[in-house]
Amino acid sequence: MKTYKIQDVARIMNLPASTIRYYEKEGLLPFIQRLDSGYRIFTEQDIRSLRVIECLKKSGMPLKEIRQFIQWIQEGDSSLEKRYEMFLERKRIVESQICELQNTLHFIDYKCQYYQAALEAGTEAIHQEKSNSSQLHKENVSAV
Repeated sequence: MKTYKIQDVARIMNLPASTIRYYEKEGLLPFIQRLDSGYRIFTEQDIRSLRVIECLKKSGMPLKEIRQFIQWIQEGDSSLEKRYEMFLERKRIVESQICELQNTLHFIDYKCQYYQAALEAGTEAIHQEKSNSSQLHKENVSAV
């Protein structure tokens, strides 16, 4: 079984070694083994676990909830349903974040087009005229 030192894992994961140490201190890596000298040794499974932790963290999950997830893993099959429900909830949250970011991107795209057209025209006045004209049209249509 191949093992890795913390510096190796930090490089593989593109994380500072201090972050990995912090995760261990916070109870997110209770399975990490140590040599008699005190050095941490990591296995491929430990690296996979770190990838899951990083994924959950990037999804916005608080460390407290990640710690709970790690505890459920240690409980084994009796916690499968809890872990499944947790990932379903994470999925809903991430999908919502994606939707919000997509709306933000649409607005930014609109503003890029707006300013590109204004730059080409040399003024924003043309947009203000279109906006006023569009508003008048909407008011006339709704009055009919």
